Amino acid sequence: MADENTGAAANANNNAEQAPAAPNIQVMVQYTKDFSFENPNAPMSLSGDVSQTSKINIVVNVEATPMADDHFEVILQLEASAKDGDKVIFNAELYFGGVFKLHNCPADTVHPMVMIECPRILFPFARRIISDAIRDGGFPPLMIDPVDFTQLYRDSIVANVEQSKAAEAAKVAEETKQ
Repeated sequence: MADENTGAAANANNNAEQAPAAPNIQVMVQYTKDFSFENPNAPMSLSGDVSQTSKINIVVNVEATPMADDHFEVILQLEASAKDGDKVIFNAELYFGGVFKLHNCPADTVHPMVMIECPRILFPFARRIISDAIRDGGFPPLMIDPVDFTQLYRDSIVANVEQSKAAEAAKVAEETKQ
């Protein structure tokens, strides 16, 4: 009986050793690559809170650059601006980056991992930097809602396909003219 249990434990250990390791992401470093905060109408813009009529605009972009076989630099760009009519209340722009090492990722999952999961890791840190800068600029902190990086990725794929189709159509139209 003891031999049977030992044999089962040995088989379980052999199966664990043979199973492929799960894909994961290792954060090598995070950093502020570029940051700007503008409060062009201070001190007049600080006389009251950002009003109900103020328009706050948030823009999010992701860029990735391969560095080595399994290392990628990912830059999360956040822009936050507030305007009251044509008058700029504040403008903040942050390029927050990280270097990531991917482990055990099949080739077909590398691009989505880099463009979805890596910015998802960076986002809370970038959001805090923007919020703190706006608060330190004299305004209430801006709490940016979580970003759906999966949808952002899908939208960029669709935009790239449409752009390719438009470029191909323009090329065919130009060749037809000649």
